[in-house]
Amino acid sequence: MAADANPPPRENLHGQVVEAIGRDIVSEALPPGVVVKAEELRARYDVSLSVIREAVRVLESLGMVRPVRRLGLVILAMSEWTILDPLVVRWRMAVRPARQLRSLTELRVAIEPEAAGLAATYADAEAAEEIMRLAARMRAAGRTGDVSAFLDADAAFHRAVLRAGGNELFASFDTVVAEILAGRTAEGLQPQFPHPDALQWHFDVADAIGGEEPDRARQAMAKIVAKAYDEMSSVWDGEPRRT
Repeated sequence: MAADANPPPRENLHGQVVEAIGRDIVSEALPPGVVVKAEELRARYDVSLSVIREAVRVLESLGMVRPVRRLGLVILAMSEWTILDPLVVRWRMAVRPARQLRSLTELRVAIEPEAAGLAATYADAEAAEEIMRLAARMRAAGRTGDVSAFLDADAAFHRAVLRAGGNELFASFDTVVAEILAGRTAEGLQPQFPHPDALQWHFDVADAIGGEEPDRARQAMAKIVAKAYDEMSSVWDGEPRRT
């Protein structure tokens, strides 16, 4: 990070340094097992030691670094990271999009149908109505080819379904689904005009939730995530499972 005649505010600089170090750890520019000193990081990113210390606290909370007395900071392997934290998800999406999209999409296939079933069982009337409204927003945006509006409505729809069943762990998965949908769009895999079947399946999920039909909700959501998996599978074709 080069010096700037008009440096950014401290809070912005702190975020930029967290971002820079986090991406370097994910890309293995700072590989696991390496020990670095705060002074080395200060020179590497051209910031003050106090900014480095603040950034390190964030990275330590994510399981990406561990301070070792008299030695410095050990860069930790991915197995130690808080892998579903939104920051880590975003960094992995930026550095290793194929592997990240595959892993997250496989997780989505496992989770979202069950979340839809729980929503059909436990959602209150207000939540069910909101899910139906979001399905209608998706259809409207899809028919006009407004990709940005469609992405916003799609993310909001899946967030609402994940939250409607009252399972706080499923609800916390909403940021991950948003990253998957954004990543799909970034990879050019979101058509300007979504397939009519996909739009209808979202309505089917919403209708099943409103009708308190968990099996039908699961089946419709399973169709949505299976189609998404198929449409994105070319991104990770040939990507090794383990590196």
